[in-house]
Amino acid sequence: MNLSERPVFAAWHIRALAAFLLACVAFFSCSTRSADESPETEDEWISLFNGKDIDDWIVKIHHHEVNENFANTFRVEDGMIKVRYDGYGDFNDQFGHLYYKEPFSYYHLVVEYRFSGDLQPGAPSYTLLNSGVMFHSQDPRTMPREQDWPISVEMQFLAGLGDGKPRPTGNMCSPGTHIVYNGKLDETHCISSSSKTYDKDAWVRAELMVWGDSLVKHIIEGDTVLQYSKPQIGGGVANRFDPAVKIDGKPLKEGFIALQSEGQPIEFRKVMLKKLER
Repeated sequence: MNLSERPVFAAWHIRALAAFLLACVAFFSCSTRSADESPETEDEWISLFNGKDIDDWIVKIHHHEVNENFANTFRVEDGMIKVRYDGYGDFNDQFGHLYYKEPFSYYHLVVEYRFSGDLQPGAPSYTLLNSGVMFHSQDPRTMPREQDWPISVEMQFLAGLGDGKPRPTGNMCSPGTHIVYNGKLDETHCISSSSKTYDKDAWVRAELMVWGDSLVKHIIEGDTVLQYSKPQIGGGVANRFDPAVKIDGKPLKEGFIALQSEGQPIEFRKVMLKKLER
């Protein structure tokens, strides 16, 4: 190598060394990221609940008109949405739902919840430590005063009853709807997930991944516990609806998201959503 080649050689090595060091920094930066760092730090996530109020939400409670938040059922305290019944007396089938103001179609939803308190007197026994999040729901403004359940699909939340028996959460229930499960139309009202049992007062992270009217996945604490496809209108359970809304067989490609109230106190501290590509 002659002397005229040495500066070129040195410059090439400097550039290569700089590129190598940058690659190392990037690698160790990624590899040392906390395993439980939540994806909500990314800009594309939307906080449906702002931690302060429910001004962006619509209330519909059985026996009441839209946006009548009877007895302050849905309230914000301590940075959480709380479902409470201290102004009720007898429950009187006043099943309620709190709907985010706009519908969604393709999305990833994250909800963190915990059960607390005691079942309200008069509430059905099956609602003990039972709640959920409804999705692909009809617009609450299309629900008559006496319609009990929205036409929707539910990701059902349950907690253990303290009897040592398994009680999975993240199940699927279908008021006024059907889904395709294991390759065939399944008219079963509720289908259990494969999740673990979580006790009352424990915070649980539930995720819902929805691709329009094709695929739906339920995820509990990072594990996919149930999946199905082709949600559609059909079946019973929802009562006293407007017949013009319940068109059996119609694919459910989008709808509203709602937090449930059915007699059991529950709290929600996080409700976040990221839109997915079509």
